[in-house]
Amino acid sequence: MTEQSEKINQSAEYIKSRFPKKYKPELCIITDNFQEIAKEFKSSGDLKYIDIPGFKTSNDKENSGKIIFAKSKKKDVLIFSGRPHYYDGTDMRSIGHRIYTLKFLGIKKIISISETAHLNPRFSCGELAVIFDHINLMGDNPLIGKNDDELGLRFPDMSNAYNKDLYKSLYSIFQNNKIRINESVLLGITGPESETEAEARFYREIGADVLGYSVVPENITAVHCRIEFAAIGLISRELIADKMLDDVTSEKQKIKDQSGHLGSAVKLLKGIISEIADKI
Repeated sequence: MTEQSEKINQSAEYIKSRFPKKYKPELCIITDNFQEIAKEFKSSGDLKYIDIPGFKTSNDKENSGKIIFAKSKKKDVLIFSGRPHYYDGTDMRSIGHRIYTLKFLGIKKIISISETAHLNPRFSCGELAVIFDHINLMGDNPLIGKNDDELGLRFPDMSNAYNKDLYKSLYSIFQNNKIRINESVLLGITGPESETEAEARFYREIGADVLGYSVVPENITAVHCRIEFAAIGLISRELIADKMLDDVTSEKQKIKDQSGHLGSAVKLLKGIISEIADKI
C-alpha cells in the first residue's frame, strides 16, 4: 500500500469505527453547511472533521464541518456537511483525500450540492441547476503529482464525468415534481473575488451556464477512483454581462439578495432531496 493510500485508509478506518451498528452507506451527499437539507434525513450521530485523521486543514473554518450518519426511507446515507475550499488555502490533494476516503468506505455514488452563479440568461436566481458537464479553469486539480495506481488510472476518462444514469434519475425526479430543469455546464474557477463583466462574457461564450468554486475537484477525484457522480447547483447570483455594469445595487443589498436566493434554492431542493436519495 502506498503512503497516500495508507493515509486514506487511516481516515476511512477511523470513520468506520464510528459507524452505527449495521450502517452500510453506498451514497454520500456533499454540501456546504445547509442544515435544512441534512434535517430531511434521520440522523444516527455525527463525527466532526477535526477529529478525523487526515481531515484537519490549516484553516479553522474548513475544520468546522462534520459527517452525519443519516438514513433516508430506504437506505443509509452518509452526509458530508461542510467542505474545504481551494480559495481558503486548502490544497487540491487535501480536497481529493476526502473523496478517496469515501471510496475506501464503500461509497458507490456521490451527489454534490453547491452554491452557484448563473451565466445563462434563461436561468433565474433561486432555482436549481442540474450539472451534466464542466469546464475546469481552476488552474489546478487533485491528480497533479505522482499517481497512485491503487486509486485510479494516471489518465482517467472524463467523457462520463457526471454519470448519465444518475443525471437521468435527477431529471426524472425534477420533472415529476414540476421543478424547472436547468441543464448546465459548470465552470470551475478559484474565487473568492466576484467576476468582472469581461470574465462573465467570456465564461458564457465558452459554453458555461453556471460557475462555482467547489464541485470540479470533487468530480475529478470521484472519476479517478470510479465513484459515480452527480451535481446540483443552488443558483444564488446572476452574472449576465450586459446587466452587470448597469447594476447600481449596493454591496450590502447584493449580499442580502444572494442569501435570499440561496435560501429559495435550498428550500426547493429540500422538498425532493429525500426522494433523490431513495431513487438515485
